[in-house]
Amino acid sequence: MFDLDKIQEIWITITRNKVRSLLTAFGVFWGIFTLVVMIGSGDGLERGVMKGVKGFATNSCFLGSAPTAIPYKGFQKGRAWDIRNKDITILMDSIPEIKFLSPVLWGQVFNNNIVYKDQSGTFHVKGLYPNYAQVESQHLSYGRFINDIDIEKKRKVCIIGKKVFEKIFPRKENPIGQDIRVNGVLYQIVGVTNGLSDINIGDKLESSVLLPFTTLQQINNQGDIIHFIAAISQDNVRANYIEDRIKQVLKSINHIHPDDYKAIWSFNMENEYTMYMNLFSGVSILIWIVGLGTLVAGIVGVCNIMLITVKERTREIGVRRAIGAKPRKIINQIMWESIVLTLISGVWGLCAGIYALHIADLVWVQKQENMFILHPMITFKIGILSLVILLISGMLAGIIPATRALNIKAIDAIREE
Repeated sequence: MFDLDKIQEIWITITRNKVRSLLTAFGVFWGIFTLVVMIGSGDGLERGVMKGVKGFATNSCFLGSAPTAIPYKGFQKGRAWDIRNKDITILMDSIPEIKFLSPVLWGQVFNNNIVYKDQSGTFHVKGLYPNYAQVESQHLSYGRFINDIDIEKKRKVCIIGKKVFEKIFPRKENPIGQDIRVNGVLYQIVGVTNGLSDINIGDKLESSVLLPFTTLQQINNQGDIIHFIAAISQDNVRANYIEDRIKQVLKSINHIHPDDYKAIWSFNMENEYTMYMNLFSGVSILIWIVGLGTLVAGIVGVCNIMLITVKERTREIGVRRAIGAKPRKIINQIMWESIVLTLISGVWGLCAGIYALHIADLVWVQKQENMFILHPMITFKIGILSLVILLISGMLAGIIPATRALNIKAIDAIREE
């Protein structure tokens, strides 16, 4: 139970010099306010950036062909080559560490290549396998994704992205079963997807029309050419490993020099994810160093004002010691004053910081579509940790003044003018 009379006595003591107390309290207020705002902003930055890679498998990689840079086995430098259907089978047989392997094909893009009745638009066209959904997660508003029967029978079906749907179906009616013209060929809509990620490989899924891979390969009339492949490693295998192994196998079966690093382009999500995690760890460490440094400055101010308070109350402390006050009572008085001053100003700073993050989220961040900072806030755990830091800081700020008060001799203090 709290002794209200004791707390009131402490508060009266603290407010003897209002200006000095307010300035000291503001130091603590500003320290915890800065710490909270910086932590919330850092978490918002992480949330915003990670939203961009949300939906992509972090153990995935993408590879495609490019002109060779080194002559090899009678082939000249600059030779163009392509990944073929047979390469997929060889890769899966040669590299058991691959969990999923999905070839991807581009379709033609020209002005108003997607047509439905009197509506039209220009969008990218992709040919995919069903397992591509393991690489890039799908959020389907209507219908389904590509399935194995679509691939086997080369069905003329398609999945349209959300932006495609909004463009050619302005009334927002259910598009499932409707026929649209894609590059001059009729396809039946079986699904509407909205990709979760902001990563742009050719174009976002929400701005694309997706066809069964085999259907588009036949329509393109380019034989068994594959434009690039997407691979996911087994759960206990790094994506870097299968990326290197895929490059080795592709170079071997396509007569490319082992040291030709330009013949195969690649993009590794694991490297990107690791880079982001390292960046956020560094930002978090920097935030805590700067924030705690600012808070320490405020705590030093509390310590100084308590030392001044002890100096001003030397005679009072001496009299109390002379009439039998125990050292513990003197120490408790000083420590409580330090803790109360720190907690009150710190809690105000904590509340102000949370409110500032809330206002920033409402007024600034939510009105921007492509913001790097998303919903800046602190967790309940961080809030509790901040209160614990304040309590410990208040205790630390009172140790030196309390020790100083304890060392005052009663006879010397009574003689103090």
